[in-house]
Amino acid sequence: MAGLIAMRPGSRTRLAHRLRRHTGRKGERRSMSEQDYISLIDGMHHLVRAPIVLVWDRLNTHVSRVMRELVAAREWLTVFILPSYAPELNAVEFLWAHVKRSLANVASTALDQLEAAVRNRLKKLQYRPHTLDGFLAGTGLTLNHPP
Repeated sequence: MAGLIAMRPGSRTRLAHRLRRHTGRKGERRSMSEQDYISLIDGMHHLVRAPIVLVWDRLNTHVSRVMRELVAAREWLTVFILPSYAPELNAVEFLWAHVKRSLANVASTALDQLEAAVRNRLKKLQYRPHTLDGFLAGTGLTLNHPP
């Protein structure tokens, strides 16, 4: 799973997400690729129609040479990398914790059922900007420039 929480003063907070299913086939990628992440970012850019300042953790895919090249090709995208281990500064970590808690008592007999449950919860969160605002507030980060 990958997700972006976007806020813009004067607009509601937005959530974009992507899920990738790993079926175990030979040669199949297990995780999101740089192209998967950049497609998510491009989708958010299309949605908000504004420059994006992205705050990212240090996942190897986020900081790879390929990703740096993809980011450099987008003049509307500025990326800041979080310190090495700082999940408390990453609003999307609060999102994943929230989704995981909501799935705590779900018993799925098939991957399709689990995927549907996750998609359902993420879809509901897209229409709860105040909850998304809470994830952002939980980081303690602000959009204000230092004096």
